[in-house]
Amino acid sequence: MKALLQRVIRASVSIAGEVVGRVDRGLVVFVGVASGDTEKDAQYLAQKTANLRIFADDEGRFNLSTLNVSGELLVVSQFTLLADTKKGRRPSFTSAAAPAQAEELFERFITAVRNTGLKVETGRFQQYMQVEIHNDGPVTILLDSRDRF
Repeated sequence: MKALLQRVIRASVSIAGEVVGRVDRGLVVFVGVASGDTEKDAQYLAQKTANLRIFADDEGRFNLSTLNVSGELLVVSQFTLLADTKKGRRPSFTSAAAPAQAEELFERFITAVRNTGLKVETGRFQQYMQVEIHNDGPVTILLDSRDRF
């Protein structure tokens, strides 16, 4: 399971011109679920996301987490994080989980980050979305649940 975190001052996600999620200071979190991922992967990424210290303290150092700054999360499913570009010019997505499994683990990730007390807004699974991001920094971090081993 992968999560791409982008620190933002504000962000929103729309479907067919309707805003379905909006946050202020916090993170946009794109989540991709791989075949073979489990609930442990979702729990690990949720905890890592909430606690990763990527917000500056008074001295400008990355010492504060989203929890510390009472940040907000905009979580959007994105199977393209599992793209394999090793061969040819067209990415392969064969390592992405089947939609039913991916949606279940995506929802478990959302539940886990909500359980930390953070405000969480979301896009809609398997929908064509437009995401408006106002990056802060910019700061972009890629997390992979398989890196915990």
